[in-house]
Amino acid sequence: MVPVVELRNIAHVYVTDREASLAVEGIQLKVLPGEFISLVGPSGCGKTTILSIIAGLLQPSRGEAKVYGHTVNGPSPEVGYMLQQDYLFPWRTILDNTLIGLELTDRLTDESRYNTVELLKEMGLGASISLYPQQLSGGMRQRVALVRTLSTDPGLLLLDEPFSALDYQTKLQLEDLIVETLHDRNKTAILVTHDLSEAIAMSDRVVLLNRNPGRIHRTFEVPEHIRKVQPFYARKEAGFNELFHEIWREMEVIGGKE
Repeated sequence: MVPVVELRNIAHVYVTDREASLAVEGIQLKVLPGEFISLVGPSGCGKTTILSIIAGLLQPSRGEAKVYGHTVNGPSPEVGYMLQQDYLFPWRTILDNTLIGLELTDRLTDESRYNTVELLKEMGLGASISLYPQQLSGGMRQRVALVRTLSTDPGLLLLDEPFSALDYQTKLQLEDLIVETLHDRNKTAILVTHDLSEAIAMSDRVVLLNRNPGRIHRTFEVPEHIRKVQPFYARKEAGFNELFHEIWREMEVIGGKE
């Protein structure tokens, strides 16, 4: 089985006029089709750097990144990127915001427009397609951002702390929605988060990074019985708290408790 993502001995150096800083080093990682993994660790451990390399926004200083067996040389329509900020254009309607990716890739057709409208309806946004971003709550705006990301039908989704600006109730609702949506569409996903509970509840594996520079410290498999239930209920499953404290202790070992 060809991995969706394969990172081979990735290292990256940020260079400024005053200094060079090694952000990540020796990153080896494979993500299989349909898998959902989370990257956790202290601030400055290179989580977002790794996502940017996979997305083709950064070229690694050393090593090779592959997506669907092909070396990453730049952004690809096979990769969708969802950020903490929704970055919706205030002068465009909700529908027009979700169609931007299709417009930019010259794939806007009657069929793709119809599919996007249907996806908006699935997300509970059917009555909002003619509204503007400022008329929606933060949680609804993030749903719009998810539809915009999914509208181009990428096989791989990169999620960079997409819930961190939301209130707790909305965050839990979106966790369930995203996991269910990606599972139903057989998508592969990599989530960056500072929330260990979120990482365990949503993921098949949790990858813990240390810092200075960022390296993979340890990978934790989430038990199958936890993976099978929605994130909201996963937190109540046997073994969830034990896994949480195991990862927490490892973060204390590497000095990454936050």
